[in-house]
Amino acid sequence: MQKNSLFNFDYSYLSLPDKFYSFVKPQVFPKPEVFIFNQLLGDSLNLNNGIQDDFLSLISNKASDTFEKCFAQAYAGHQFGNFTKLGDGRAIILGEHLTLEGNRFDIQLKGSGRTPYSRGGDGKATLKAMLREYLVSEAMYYLNVPTSRSLAVFKTGDTVYRETAQEGAALVRVMKSHIRVGTFEYAAYFGSVNDLKALCDYTVKRHYPQLMEDQNCALSLLREVMKNQIDLVVNWMRVGFIHGVMNTDNTSISAETFDYGPCAFMNVYHPATVYSSIDQNGRYSFGNQARIIKWNVARFAEALFPILHDNKDKSLEIAQSVINEFDAIWEEKYFVMMLKKIGIETNDLLNRSLLIELLNIIQKLKLDYSNTFSSLSKALLTDDDSFNNSEFTAWLLKWKAAVNKSDGVENALKLMREVNPIVIPRNHKVEEALDEAVNGNLLLFNKLLSVISKPYQAQNDIRDYMEPPEFDFDLNYQTFCGT
Repeated sequence: MQKNSLFNFDYSYLSLPDKFYSFVKPQVFPKPEVFIFNQLLGDSLNLNNGIQDDFLSLISNKASDTFEKCFAQAYAGHQFGNFTKLGDGRAIILGEHLTLEGNRFDIQLKGSGRTPYSRGGDGKATLKAMLREYLVSEAMYYLNVPTSRSLAVFKTGDTVYRETAQEGAALVRVMKSHIRVGTFEYAAYFGSVNDLKALCDYTVKRHYPQLMEDQNCALSLLREVMKNQIDLVVNWMRVGFIHGVMNTDNTSISAETFDYGPCAFMNVYHPATVYSSIDQNGRYSFGNQARIIKWNVARFAEALFPILHDNKDKSLEIAQSVINEFDAIWEEKYFVMMLKKIGIETNDLLNRSLLIELLNIIQKLKLDYSNTFSSLSKALLTDDDSFNNSEFTAWLLKWKAAVNKSDGVENALKLMREVNPIVIPRNHKVEEALDEAVNGNLLLFNKLLSVISKPYQAQNDIRDYMEPPEFDFDLNYQTFCGT
């Protein structure tokens, strides 16, 4: 245990074989400056009030001998379906902070310089990319979607070259852990059976201790991770979130959303919606996210083959039996959640058909995804048809009858208000805020952050944040990885 004025650090990950990590010190930055700090998160982690000054010390020359146990993680992954050896190319874990309640969180520095896994990269990050991650990860937290959190963004004083020369920055990311499907792939492809077993045992102890006494711990872990990944992606679908780069190295075993590079929120509903500049074939489109998480879980199962059973054929049989459960579990969880969006708890075929009919109408009429669901609460209380479409009007009549047949209007309103956000971080508002922020004006950034921190509450003067962008903006909008 290492205590300092900042964190209460432990390093349990270093109990794993040393092939899983490399010790790396953060780059010493020429002119570090804290740009934004998440005080509410800091308070929840029991961090002291002088933390901003301590951060500056950490990343300045005065701290060159501090945090001797910082490390970058080794892992592999399937990126757009292609397997490759990877690792933290521009991030290091400073340590695992233990809160007063005994909760453990990785404190990671992203954009901290080159590591043994940089593969020719510069190990740096831009201010705009790190502010995007800060903004969107906090939005996801307040949308009640499991996610990494952002503690701080600081300017490094470096110039970082991407499409253009940009101001450099680093992000302090907080996460239950950074163990990924790709970590298990790395163990399976480049380690021994004992390495894989050590990783499995460590992961279960850290994240799923209730499984420790199970007869086949690896099998139980596979099933638990699959269920939690389904829950996570169902939540993405609920709020219209598109991750944009669902590689196996971005699929966390703790089922937290992380790595907010080419992410975006869908405006006009269409399952094929893609914003990522690198997703040319729509592999990670909005409507394909269920299929991809199933594919990623299958890769996790393959990585576990050597410890699922001594016999390879038996391992395949066991793993396949779990993967075969995916579709039924997904269908159940997806419809339970999506039916809540229309205020119905009874998950039967009739109500599922009603939901599917609504989604088809929304797609046909090119309606905004979030606003449509949010507006249903008003439509349930009045006869005013603001949609002004005969097909939609006919659907509304059937829906109101189904609501009354289910648990009534009051319960429907409660359900809808819990799961349908009034505001989301609209892509055009995010870009506006980021463009102003990198030019030194945080007014729009802080305003947007304030609005999206209360996504389910009625707020004054937020109409501008509820409106989707012009069609041309959405048609041409692209997001980027930032590396």
